[in-house]
Amino acid sequence: MADNRRWWALVVIALAQLMVVLDMTIVNIALPSAQAALHMSDGNRQWVITAYTLAFGGLLLLGGRVSDLVGRRTTFVIGLLGFAAASALGGAAANSGMLFGARALQGVFAALLAPSALSLLATTFTDPKDRGKAFGIFGAIIGAGAAVGLLAGGFLTQYLNWRWCLYVNVPIALIAFFGAMALLPPGERRPDARLDVPGALLGSAGMLSLVYGFSEAESRGWSDGLVLTLLGAGVVLLAAFGLWQTRARVPLLPMSVVKDRQRVGAFLTVLCTTIGMFGVFLFLTYYMQGVLGYSPVKTGVAYLPITVGMIIGSTQIAARLLNRVPPRVLMVPGLLLAAGALAIIAQVRTEPAYASHILPSMLMLGAGMGTAMMTSVTLATGGVEPRDAGAASATFNTAQQVGGSIGTALLNTIAATVTARYLTAHAGPGTNPKELQANALVHGFNVATWWAMGALLLGALIAGVVVDAERAPTLQGAGERTPEPVETLG
Repeated sequence: MADNRRWWALVVIALAQLMVVLDMTIVNIALPSAQAALHMSDGNRQWVITAYTLAFGGLLLLGGRVSDLVGRRTTFVIGLLGFAAASALGGAAANSGMLFGARALQGVFAALLAPSALSLLATTFTDPKDRGKAFGIFGAIIGAGAAVGLLAGGFLTQYLNWRWCLYVNVPIALIAFFGAMALLPPGERRPDARLDVPGALLGSAGMLSLVYGFSEAESRGWSDGLVLTLLGAGVVLLAAFGLWQTRARVPLLPMSVVKDRQRVGAFLTVLCTTIGMFGVFLFLTYYMQGVLGYSPVKTGVAYLPITVGMIIGSTQIAARLLNRVPPRVLMVPGLLLAAGALAIIAQVRTEPAYASHILPSMLMLGAGMGTAMMTSVTLATGGVEPRDAGAASATFNTAQQVGGSIGTALLNTIAATVTARYLTAHAGPGTNPKELQANALVHGFNVATWWAMGALLLGALIAGVVVDAERAPTLQGAGERTPEPVETLG
């Protein structure tokens, strides 16, 4: 394929990935309006978010292997059309159950779409120079997608209707669909290949149980019997999945994907990074709307510096240096810069502090995360056999999704617990209830943000110790065969 067609293909792939990533946050700002319109209870409203993350995180490994078996363009376009249909169904929801079901269906098709997109990118750009640019753009989209979702959600909710936070996916998916049909090759089908059914059941059930357990911890508490049962079952099922993968004739997750030291370092780093990042997005949204009184649109605009920082970190720092310096030289400083940003955010008070604290920390957070995430994507998908690119891509997406679920549940539980204790300790005659509530909320956010900073520092430590490659790997890796022509666009 001509060079300019490869870059147009990147636009199609990136558009699909942006839709998947921003859909994890675009409904956050719209949630109060949707709750009122569909008469959801406070206890049930979380399922608008959780139904999507459960299906997405639990089925990613299966989706990645399916993309390897039936062809990446096939699963890519099926994922696009299915995601569009599920989004239209959710936008037209007449009751809460219909909305929850539509969000779960979105997650199912996202689990097909996301691994296909990342593996298509890996097999499209094999030249180190072009690969660095392409992954720089892709990394910026992954990192900035959550912030873009909050911005889009604010505008759509305030000026149109909360339903448009779902309807907007339909034209995006259709544009990407026609672009994929025009620019991406058909890919090959391997009729002799087999799907690892026991592995699919064990892996998907284990991931679903784990993500469900973390999501329920937010409302039930970590000592609740159901939460402990779900988390324990998730660990047991995933351990059984790992044991089975060493014995399966055609494993769902080839051991070569997780035995590589660099790739494992990238997976663990992404897990820690998203634990901190998703929780902070949640706290900043509540801080700006609940404490500072920002409108949905103003809140979305306030997130723009993170997007700017992500683009700078991914395309101007990581993409330019990736082939010149060891990956950990980019990952460790990037995560330390992001951790420093959280240290600033953790010191906000109830007084307006956007210019003095939030703005500079958002720029730092974006630049640091963009640098680290883009490098991690390259490590996670490089040096893997083309036939296993979908499995490697799915594992990366799983680490990201599970990290986000853990971060949201863990940090929100910490914040809620600290807030309740603060209210109990400071309540008394003569106190202003509104002022006390604001102070308690901010104190809870601050403590949880320190924990988020700890997650990023742990990620930096893992990157510094585990990742020891001198340079980021190419697609085929040293001494491995080159990609099959039918699977590439170059």
